[in-house]
Amino acid sequence: MYLKRLKDLREDHDLKQLDIAAVLNITRQQYSLYEIGKRSIPTEFICTLAKFYHTSSDYILELTDNMKPYPKKHEKI
Repeated sequence: MYLKRLKDLREDHDLKQLDIAAVLNITRQQYSLYEIGKRSIPTEFICTLAKFYHTSSDYILELTDNMKPYPKKHEKI
């Protein structure tokens, strides 16, 4: 389940729950509930964290083990 990925990413970057809560503009307690699975994390937060950690939302959701983010699409004019 993605809960372990959330915690592992945070710890791999030597961050505290308070640090990630600040990124998401929520309380540490709220973030803690996401990390332990007491509440479902909103999709917008998963996207924010993927950008913050320079990875993909698929990696956070454990749909892939590849940490590299997907290349950005270039808009056609």
